[in-house]
Amino acid sequence: MNITFGEAISRFYKKYADFNGRSTRAEYWYPCLYMLICYVILLCLGKTGMILYGIFALANIIPSLAVGIRRMHDIGKSGWWILINLVPVIGGIWFIVLAATPSKDIDNPYAFNK
Repeated sequence: MNITFGEAISRFYKKYADFNGRSTRAEYWYPCLYMLICYVILLCLGKTGMILYGIFALANIIPSLAVGIRRMHDIGKSGWWILINLVPVIGGIWFIVLAATPSKDIDNPYAFNK
């Protein structure tokens, strides 16, 4: 299922705290790109941008976790796999590999909305 950048951002915020179900690669990577662009813009604003950066980061923690968990469900893994990010260096790289993995059309016992 192909979605546009705008649709992905819309779903990112509409499913703000929805940890159930699945998210496609586009639903995961477009919000990542959106947040990266926003972070760069905010950091370029100087001291005021740093305050806004902190607020923006706090506001996006829950939806980021939710979309990451749904992405893991989409590839047939438990949402707890997002904790691999806590392993220095290798964990982040491994999570990127997992998040880039194509969707699997299987029943996932970890995704509550099958």
